[in-house]
Amino acid sequence: MANPTATFETSLGSFTAEIYLEQMPITAGNFIKLAKSGFYDGLHFHRVIADFMIQFGCEFSKDPNSPRAGTGNSPFGRIQDEHPPAYKLSNEIGTLSMANTGQPNSGGGQFFVNTKHNSFLDWFTPGQSKHPVFGKVTAGMDVVKKIETTPTDQRDRPRTPVKMIKVTVNE
Repeated sequence: MANPTATFETSLGSFTAEIYLEQMPITAGNFIKLAKSGFYDGLHFHRVIADFMIQFGCEFSKDPNSPRAGTGNSPFGRIQDEHPPAYKLSNEIGTLSMANTGQPNSGGGQFFVNTKHNSFLDWFTPGQSKHPVFGKVTAGMDVVKKIETTPTDQRDRPRTPVKMIKVTVNE
């Protein structure tokens, strides 16, 4: 069975990603459950760093100016870290990766799209950051780049909010 895809309709355009449900059932399954529940719809990108990544998925980012944007979790709670030895998927350009606090089993609703090959974030490399990849952009990287290069403030938030209008899972 083929992996599902997700279409991300943003205020700057749309992009599509393959979601690695077969390879990463916990992390991808969590994303799919959140997307199907409408959790991501109406949220804003709360952390955008050029030549690094774009991040969203915090419930407090419905208000893009909320001081709590970026501090939220998920209505379903934290998920178990997923580090399958058979799937050493690196944080390459265009990959979707689970954000976490740096503590074990602290992923939830937030994730980021890598805009650079961030191998130092791989769960299988030395260091504290362990971010499992659970998908990859297959169309619309120009939109990801547009989000990545939007002007930001000193907190890495877009000066003009970038809204996730809707995330649709296509199975």
